[in-house]
Order: sequence, then C-alpha cells, then structure tokens
Amino acid sequence: MSFSGSCRSGAPSEPTRSPDMTATAAEKTGARTEDAADLITGARERIDALDDRIIGLVQERMAVSAVIQQTRIASGGRRVNLSREMDVLSHYRDALGRPGTALAMTLLELCRGRV
Repeated sequence: MSFSGSCRSGAPSEPTRSPDMTATAAEKTGARTEDAADLITGARERIDALDDRIIGLVQERMAVSAVIQQTRIASGGRRVNLSREMDVLSHYRDALGRPGTALAMTLLELCRGRV
C-alpha cells in the first residue's frame, strides 16, 4: 500500500481551515468519520489513564525493590539476587512473549540500577 499527497478521485476533499481554527476530532485522530474519531478519542483517554496507573505501579515497585535491596545489604548480602531476576525475566517472557523480556529488563534496571 502506498500513500501519496493527493486525494484519489471521488474521495472527499479536506475542508480548508484558517490557521487559527482548531482541528476537528477526525483530524486529530486520523479517523475518516466523527463516530470513529469519538471512539478513538475515548480509547486514547483510557490508554492515558492506564499509562498513569502503570507509571504509579512502576514507582511503587521501585520503592519496594529499594527496601529489599537495603535489607539484603544490611544483612550482609549482595544488592542484586540474580536467580530472582531470572525468575522475573521468565515470568514476563511467559506472559508477554519475547517483548516481555525487554520490558522486564527495563523494570529491573529501573528498580536496581545497572549491574
């Protein structure tokens, strides 16, 4: 499929707007109809809310991980437990496939820093 800058014949032309007019919902979403634009807008709002929750959970995970690391070090152990990290990597890979491994690595790095 290729895209070109011109409209196909029979396709509705884009309305002309002056620079000071705001974009319509369809223009903001890339949808062809207002109904589709409304659905996309609602779904994007849901994604934004989910992203906020995910960020909050990652921050909570980081705080819990810091407690674990501090406790392990205070008891004479190492900062990082590699067998535990392998369990985490495996869990994410099993649940999400290969991209889950990359996500788990990112979480581990955020929670314990680079090793």
